[in-house]
Order: sequence, then C-alpha cells, then structure tokens
Amino acid sequence: MTDQQSASITPGEATTAAAAGGRVTERAPQEEPEKKLAKGRSLWSDAWREMRSNPMFWISSSLILVVIVMAAFPQLFASGDPNYANLTIARQPPSAEHWFGTDRQGYDVYTRTIYGARASIMVGLGATLGVVLIGGLVGLISGYVGGWLDSLLSRLGEIFLAIPLLLAGILFLYIFPAEPGESFYVIIGKVILVIVLFGWPTTARLMRSAVLQVKPNDYVTAARALGGSPARIVFSHVLPNSLAPIMVVATINLGVYIAAEATLSFLGIGLKPPAVSWGLSISDAATLGMIREAPHMLIYPSLFLSVTVLAFIMLGDAVRDALDPKLR
Repeated sequence: MTDQQSASITPGEATTAAAAGGRVTERAPQEEPEKKLAKGRSLWSDAWREMRSNPMFWISSSLILVVIVMAAFPQLFASGDPNYANLTIARQPPSAEHWFGTDRQGYDVYTRTIYGARASIMVGLGATLGVVLIGGLVGLISGYVGGWLDSLLSRLGEIFLAIPLLLAGILFLYIFPAEPGESFYVIIGKVILVIVLFGWPTTARLMRSAVLQVKPNDYVTAARALGGSPARIVFSHVLPNSLAPIMVVATINLGVYIAAEATLSFLGIGLKPPAVSWGLSISDAATLGMIREAPHMLIYPSLFLSVTVLAFIMLGDAVRDALDPKLR
C-alpha cells in the first residue's frame, strides 16, 4: 500500500481493512441523499394540509370572509343611510337605483341588508366565544378533577340543558325586554348573554368527554410521574389534545347562533328598531300582504341569512373532516 493511499483512508475504513487482513480496496463514492427525513407533523398541521385540499373549506371561508368584511365595513358595499326612509318610494321592486327594492316604509332593502350583517355576526361571534370559554373551562375542570366536583358540575349543566335554547331566549328577553332608547350594543349583549347562559352545557359535556379520553394516555401519565404540576399537565398536554371536537362544534354552532338571533328578532323580542338586522327585516316583511305585494322584502334578507348560516356549517364540516382521522 502506498503512502498516498494510506492517507486517503478514513479511520472507519482502516478498522475494516485491518479486520479483512490489511487489504484496502477503493470504494465507489456514495451519493448524498437527496431528501432529508421528514419532520414530525402535529394534528393541527395535518388538519391544515387536509383542509387546503378541500374545496368546501375554501368556498365557505370565502363566503365568511365577505360577510365579516361586510359587517365590519358596510360603507364599502353600500353608500346609503340604512335609517333613511322615503314613503313616496315605498314597496318599489328592484331597480337600477334600488337594487333590492324598497320596503313598506321606504327604506332601501339593499342598504339595510348590508348593514344587517353586523348584528348577526356580532351575536354569532360573541356567543360562540362565550360558550367556548365557559363550557370549555367547566368541562375541562369536570373531566380532569373528577369526583364530587364532576358530579356537581354535571348536574348543574343538566339543569340548563333541560331548557331549550330558543325557549330560554324567549323567556329571558320577555322578562328583560329592550327599553326605549336602549343602546344597540346593550341589546346585542342581552342576546349574547342568553345564548351563552343556556348554550354552555353542550360544550361542557363535549369537553369533559374529550378530557376523559385524553387523561389516561401515556404522555399524561409520564408527565404526572415526572412531577409536573396539574396546571402544566392540563395546559401543555390535556387541553391541546382535547380542543379538536370543540373547534368543530363551535364552528357549526356559530351559524346556529346567528339563526337564533334572527329568530328572536323575528318574534319581536330580540333586536328592536332603529337597530338593523336580518331578523328584523324578515319580521317586517313576513306578513301576508307584504309577501304578496313586495316579496323582495323577504327574499334578500332571507337569502343572505341562509347563505351565511350555510357557510359556517360547511366550514364546520370541513374542519370536522380534517380533524377526525377516521374520516380521511
């Protein structure tokens, strides 16, 4: 063996050569691997990849984005005043000047439909956030602590769960009606309060079931054995792995709460004029004479309401399909 050949041998090759009797042969150069090992993916990253390939997710998200922008910045879609009425043009059909026509008081239906999105979106988002926070917290404590506290919270939830949400809203808003001149946001707050007050038990039961499934897992047991505090175990291991079903139900319920607000306003116990909402517009149009004489008063607010509720339900279905491995 020459000195030049000896200098080019790595320590590992020298050991192998010694074991083979001292003979060293040139080996072909190995090509570098073109691909690196893929990093581990979490449930949420897998769900995002799944949702991106689902057309239903993009359609529903686009519709929801348009409605949210419409609620936040109605001036971008309508330049008129939703509270301006002109009785001389009452009950006119759709035209170039009034795209959706006018109602029986001379309001522009298009403008009021655009501005009506704000109340519905505020109720839907506010109620969903409150239900998720209260119901999720109660279910998390009930499922993780267990014992007498679990029994107490479960019985408390069953009391509220025994009263249907719509019936509870009718009773609550009948007892605490909107006073004349009351702020628009105070009335919105009352509607959100009644939905949260009687809507949290369903979310609490769902969170409790998810926590009971996660609690016996090995990584939770290992964290407890290593001396992790209960708060650290809950917020680092139990809660992140229990949120998937809550996110799905919350997305679907958002559309349900929007429909509930419209129903309460339609019954005359939710929002009151001069507030503007889809439910009030539908209530104003849903009389026998108006349906026959000016059907456009009912068609357009109902269409916007139906499309918005359907978009949130479609988004909930897409999120459910992405987060549930059994449906892939």
